[in-house]
Amino acid sequence: MDKVIRWGILGTGQIARAMAFALQELGGAKLVAVASRSAAGAQQFGHEFGLKRCHASYQALADDPEVDVVYIATPHALHAENALLCLNGGKHVLCEKAFTLNRRQAAEVVALAREKNLFLMEAMWSRFLPAIGAARRLVAGGEIGALTQIQADFGFAAEVGPEHRLLNPALGGGALLDIGIYPLSLAAFFLGPVDSVQAVAEMGPSGVDLQTAFSLRHRNGGVSSCVCSIRAHSPTEMTLSGTLGHIRLHTRFFQAQTLTIATSDGATRTVEFPHIGSGYAYEALEVMRCLRAGLIESPLMTHEETLDLMEVLDTIRGQIGLSYAADLAP
Repeated sequence: MDKVIRWGILGTGQIARAMAFALQELGGAKLVAVASRSAAGAQQFGHEFGLKRCHASYQALADDPEVDVVYIATPHALHAENALLCLNGGKHVLCEKAFTLNRRQAAEVVALAREKNLFLMEAMWSRFLPAIGAARRLVAGGEIGALTQIQADFGFAAEVGPEHRLLNPALGGGALLDIGIYPLSLAAFFLGPVDSVQAVAEMGPSGVDLQTAFSLRHRNGGVSSCVCSIRAHSPTEMTLSGTLGHIRLHTRFFQAQTLTIATSDGATRTVEFPHIGSGYAYEALEVMRCLRAGLIESPLMTHEETLDLMEVLDTIRGQIGLSYAADLAP
């Protein structure tokens, strides 16, 4: 691997642009290529970010010898297909969440990465932010005692038409896979693997969930209460509660820059953890750290945990009656 790690981005939407800006902020990283389903889309993105390698197909990016790692920024329904394409092209992969539509697809992608000895990670960028890392260290240090409970919400009112990806089952629509993955993944990050889940939802006319609430029991003890919504603007906070106090990750907890620690003796303090740009840079740094160390997975977002979380999402979908065409595939 060259000292400078060469990135390609598959997709040209909003999140692709966010990652492109993030990569420009990092030493040791160079964004060299982009792929779109059209030549015009690739050229427009390439012009904005000064790229010479603008591919009019995803296959061309997978085959590009000048690219080391590909960031996949397409809708959920395309993740498995796109990740398999890039891995078969010999590329390391950072794939947006939700990682795939179901656990079966995720297992296929993970198996191929392991077979080819290529790095693969779900792009759960929040896990790598300074504030999230600090909260985990505070919990481990015992400042709030034994962590026993997590409450988290993520909600916004989506004013979109029925064809939009958020409401389109063909694109993996619904609140759960789009934003419910955040409280689920971070709850598991702090409290460990999920042993069981109970969920309820409000379903929309297109057959996807508009709001889902789910309660988790964690294998090693503790419970979590999570809710996601594309119908309501919620506080979007996360509270980690223990036997001696609690830690609150403030509004937009998934990109937190401040947290408040309150202990049972009445003491409180708020600490700031400003991050680089939008915050996407930290997952890219982790990818590059792992590549330079010769790893094929990150210890902070392992293959096994991605598979476990996809299985929890499958269970929730079964309970609320949310299915996708991919669930019927052999």
